Amino acid sequence: MFRLLPWEYATRNLFRRPLRTLLTFAGLTMVIVLVFIVVGFIRGLERSLDVSGDPRTAIVFSLGMGENLEYSSIAMRTSDLVPASVAGIQERYGKKYVSPELYLGTEIGIGSEHEELPASFGLVRGLTQAALLVRRQVEIEEGLWPAVGEVIVGQMAATKLGTSEDQLAVGRSLQIEGRTWRISGLFSAGGSSFESEVWCRLDDLQQAMKRQDLSIVAVTLAPGADFVDLDLFCKERLDLELQAMRETDYYATLQRDYGPIRWLAWLVVLLVSGAGVFAGLNTMYGSVVGRIPELATLQTIGFVRRAIIVSLLQEGLLLAAGASLLAAVLALFFVNGAAVRFTMGAFSLRIDSVCVLIGCGVGLSLGLLGAIPPAIRALRMPIVDGLKAF
Repeated sequence: MFRLLPWEYATRNLFRRPLRTLLTFAGLTMVIVLVFIVVGFIRGLERSLDVSGDPRTAIVFSLGMGENLEYSSIAMRTSDLVPASVAGIQERYGKKYVSPELYLGTEIGIGSEHEELPASFGLVRGLTQAALLVRRQVEIEEGLWPAVGEVIVGQMAATKLGTSEDQLAVGRSLQIEGRTWRISGLFSAGGSSFESEVWCRLDDLQQAMKRQDLSIVAVTLAPGADFVDLDLFCKERLDLELQAMRETDYYATLQRDYGPIRWLAWLVVLLVSGAGVFAGLNTMYGSVVGRIPELATLQTIGFVRRAIIVSLLQEGLLLAAGASLLAAVLALFFVNGAAVRFTMGAFSLRIDSVCVLIGCGVGLSLGLLGAIPPAIRALRMPIVDGLKAF
């Protein structure tokens, strides 16, 4: 059993060269914060898609549309045929949980027609008040359900439209399809993709779009009901050209479609981590090379090379642990919950326990991998040559 150097020795060495230590610490912190941001992006995207689907909700839409619901077009009478022909739909006080919806992407202008603010691409959903039965995660946070000529906006709609929340406050106006709409309220949806949308009355949107069709019909199945009945109805009514899908399956398909983006994000994590390792190697090499006489002296007084390597690893891990903790604090306070725009709408970066574990793990790995090679190289030098380096 070899004798280790005192723990305080590694700690004191960090303060012997304060400028070098500070620069290394700042570099490691920046690298780990970048890792937190990228992993937070992945976790936020995954969570947004996970919470968007309801296991008891199914959607009926146009055959062959895949995941492009905004291009779906089905007959208006579908919203009456589905509850009349399919058993097992949730019902309460004679009201069936069926939500006819018209969903599209279009340009949305901020402000009234007299204000010259640029328009942005946004997501608009026309629906009836029955949507509140089917979309169980939706809660009106401020204001009221929209009346004629009004809209209600999601909490993330401002991010999707690239504007401030003040511009979408209750009482403000939006320009959609050449008409001015008053904002009547603000809703949340548990962090789902619905929060990026602007909702209005179905008949209002149909009139503005000069359309009498629907994009989808969303239904809530009763507990224990079989989805097969709804699927069979869509397959039997060939004249309607419909298909049915569980909402959870739909968003699982979107998860697969966004797979390449997630892999690209993990590649960014790998590249950023690799850059951090090389930066750590460069710094540690400079630190160790300047201490060759000191390391040779330690061997002369009886410390074996393995003990010295352990001490150098302690220095690297202490520095990396401090940088990881600081980066985690910065990420939790400044990154967590930050809203970002995306093709599907908008979502919040999420710094959760998994993200903290990955970020701190990468940080500690940087300290470990950055210290091993220079330590081994310096200790390969013969003791006599090391002492001559004074």
